[in-house]
Amino acid sequence: MDAMTEVLRYSAFTTDPSGGNPAGVVLDAGTLDDAAMTALAARVGYSETAFLTAHDETRRRYRMRFFSPRAEVAFCGHATVATAVALAERDGPGELVFDTAAGEVRVTTSTDGGVPSATLTSVPSRTRPADEDTELAPALAALRWSPDDLDPALPPHVAFAGNDHLVLAAATRARLADLAYDFDALEELMRRHGWTTVHLVHRPDPDRLDFHARDPFPVGGVVEDAATGAAAAAFGGYLRATGRITEASRIRIRQGEDMGRPSELLVDVTPDDTRVRVTGHAVRIPA
Repeated sequence: MDAMTEVLRYSAFTTDPSGGNPAGVVLDAGTLDDAAMTALAARVGYSETAFLTAHDETRRRYRMRFFSPRAEVAFCGHATVATAVALAERDGPGELVFDTAAGEVRVTTSTDGGVPSATLTSVPSRTRPADEDTELAPALAALRWSPDDLDPALPPHVAFAGNDHLVLAAATRARLADLAYDFDALEELMRRHGWTTVHLVHRPDPDRLDFHARDPFPVGGVVEDAATGAAAAAFGGYLRATGRITEASRIRIRQGEDMGRPSELLVDVTPDDTRVRVTGHAVRIPA
């Protein structure tokens, strides 16, 4: 690993460096191999670090890879937002294209209002019901939840918008707030099924598209993610595909509150498009 590699640190889905989800950002990673990127991500210690491994500055197109402290991840929303804001601050706002392992991700950046923001457009989303015996039951056991803890209005699904996420809706805010899961059991289950996070949500008002969320991420070596853009995109696709959204809508997700890093993710869904747009601010974390 090149000791001179510059790692920028941003917090995404917040306007306050002490909130949101921190991400490492390496804008010039063309000389780093997989082992070096994994080691650097482990050294940074955030849930994800993004690496730009190829550049086309004229077209503002970049090859982007994501590494947790343990392994590469196909797509990461908060690190995408952080990287897009870093590029906007360096080169000015506008359109960006990232080629990721999950596919092409287009991002629009803006500096209106002072704090930069980015809107990513996901790859096409899809969702399916979770299998009760092989997926749902062992997930509830690992979480130490019971079936009665679930909200019947939002059935368990495995949703995708770049990565697979198990979506479980808690019936109460108290259930969501009390997260004391079996780390090893959930990690093993997630690895078996290829889930990146478990997206736990609660909807306080059935008449509003406002949600609280928490995302256990043991496969990345992290107990919990403070803001998960990839899961938010998958969840938007889930709401669309299951008929919970039938017109162009904006979903507000509040995440990180229970771990002291409040985050806000804005998710835009339209009925005729399986792609989902996720918007958030990002700010530089002071050295």
